[in-house]
Amino acid sequence: MQAADDGGAALNALVRARLAEEGGEPAAALAALTDVASLAPDLPGVRGRILEQAIQAGDLAAARTAALRLWTAGDRRFDAQLVLMVDAMRRSDWKAARDIMAGRGDKTGADTIARLILPTVNAWIDVGARQKLPERHLLAANNRARPEPVLALQIALVQLATARTADAAALADDTTLTDRTSQLVGLRLAATLDRAGQRDAATRLRGKIALASGRREDPMLLLPDQPVSTPRAGVAQWLGLLADGLARTPNGNSKVPLLFSRAAVWLNDQDWAVRATLVEALERNGQRGDAMALLDNDRAALPPVLAMRRAELVADAGDLPGAAKLAEAAAAGDAPRSLLVRLAGIAGRSNDPKAAARAYERLEGTLADGADDRALRGTLLIARAELLLQADEWDAAAPLMEKAVALRPDDAAVLNFAGYSALERRKDVKQSLARIEAAWAQEPQNASITDSLGWAYFLTGRTDDAVALLEKAQRGEPANAVIVEHLGDAYWQAGRKFQARYTWRAAALLAEAEMATRLAAKLRDGLTAATTAP
Repeated sequence: MQAADDGGAALNALVRARLAEEGGEPAAALAALTDVASLAPDLPGVRGRILEQAIQAGDLAAARTAALRLWTAGDRRFDAQLVLMVDAMRRSDWKAARDIMAGRGDKTGADTIARLILPTVNAWIDVGARQKLPERHLLAANNRARPEPVLALQIALVQLATARTADAAALADDTTLTDRTSQLVGLRLAATLDRAGQRDAATRLRGKIALASGRREDPMLLLPDQPVSTPRAGVAQWLGLLADGLARTPNGNSKVPLLFSRAAVWLNDQDWAVRATLVEALERNGQRGDAMALLDNDRAALPPVLAMRRAELVADAGDLPGAAKLAEAAAAGDAPRSLLVRLAGIAGRSNDPKAAARAYERLEGTLADGADDRALRGTLLIARAELLLQADEWDAAAPLMEKAVALRPDDAAVLNFAGYSALERRKDVKQSLARIEAAWAQEPQNASITDSLGWAYFLTGRTDDAVALLEKAQRGEPANAVIVEHLGDAYWQAGRKFQARYTWRAAALLAEAEMATRLAAKLRDGLTAATTAP
C-alpha cells in the first residue's frame, strides 16, 4: 500500500515538474523534481532534469549535488562537468578541477564546445596551482600559421597573473584585433595592464580597440574597465565571452548560453560583463523576471549601460512610465549617443509626450551632418511629428514630416508614415497615395504598408484593389485590429456585407474603446460616413 501511495505522489510531483518546466518556472520545477527523486530514486532521467532546472534557477548547491551524482554514476555530461569544475575552483581545489576537466574524453572528436573552453580553463587552473608556464595549454591550441588574437590575448592575461608584465605588454603590442570577441578581451587586458603598471601598453591597446570597433558604442564596450587577475575571474570572463558569442548564433539553443553565463556568474558575480551576459541569456530563455532581479540587486551601483538595460526590461514587462524614469536616470549627464537612442525608444513608448520630447531633443543635439546622422535626424523628425499628431496638432506636425521625407526620400517607413498620416486626415490625397505606393514598391511584404495602400485605394474609390491588398495585409497581421476593421469596411463597400459583418466582429474582439464603439455602430447600422475607419 505504501508503494502505491509513493507511486501516486511521485506521479503527481512529476506532473507538477512538467507544468513548471513548460511555464518557465525553474525553481518550482526543481522543487518538484527533487520530490520525484526522493519518492522514485531510480526513475530514469530525473537527475539530469534536476541539473538542468538547477542551472536555470541559479541554485548552485542543487546543481552540484545533481552533477556529482550523475558524474559518479558514469553519466559524464558536459553540464555536469562544468558545474563540478566551477565548484572545485570556488574551493581553490586545483587538483579536483584538473581531474574534472580531464575526466570526460571526447570520444567522437566532435565536442566543439568542450574544446573551446579546455585550453583557457586548464591555463587558469595551472595559475591557481602555481604550475610553470600555465599558458602552455593556450600555446598548444593556437595555430602558429594563423594565430587567433583572442587566444593570444588570453595568454597575455595569464602572463600578467603570473607577474610577467613585460611579456604580456609585448604580446599585447604584437596582437592585431580582428573581431568583436578579441576587442572585448582586449578591453579586459587593457584594464589588467593598467593595474600592473603597464599604462603605456594599455593606452596603445585601447587605441587598437577603438580602431577595430570603428568607435561604435557596443554595450559590452561601454561597461566599466575591470581587470582579470585571478583564476576564477579568468575562467569567468572566458565563459561569459563564449556565452555572448553563442547567444548571437541564429536559431541557437538558448540553454547553452545560459549554462555558460550561469557558470561564469557563479565564479565571479562582481564581473559586470559576465552579469550582462547572464541577463541576456535569461531573457532569451524566457526568464525575464530573473533577468530583472539580477539587475535589481545593485540598483544604485549599476553602470549606466546596465541601468538602461534594466529600464528596457521594465518597459517590456509593461511598466512604461517606470521604465521612462529609469531610462532618464540611466542616461543622465554626458551619456553616449547609443544610450540616448535607447532612451528615445523607451520614452517614445511611454505615452508621456513630455518625456519623449526631452529624449528626442537630447538625441537631436548630438547629430552632425554625416549620412548616418541625417538618417537618424529623419527618424527623429517622424517621432516628433507623431507626438504632435497624438495631440491633434497637424499644422505643427506636417512641416516635420516634409523635412523627414526630404532627408530620407527612399525610406519606406518614412514615406508610409507621412503618406498615411495625411491620408487619414484626408490631406493631399494624391500626394499621400503616391508616397504610400512608393513605400509599398520597396516593401510589398510589409503588412502595415500594405494596409496603408489598401486603405488609400479604398478612400480613392478603387474598392476591388483595396480588398485584395487589405486581405493580404490581414493575412500578414491577423491580430491587428486596424487592418481587420479596414478590411471589413472594404468588404461592405464592395457589396460583400456578410463578410463585412463577420470581419467587424473579429475586429471587435481585438479593439480598444473608441474602435469598439465604432464597430458596434457598424454592426448595428452598417457602414456610414460617420463610422468609416479613420
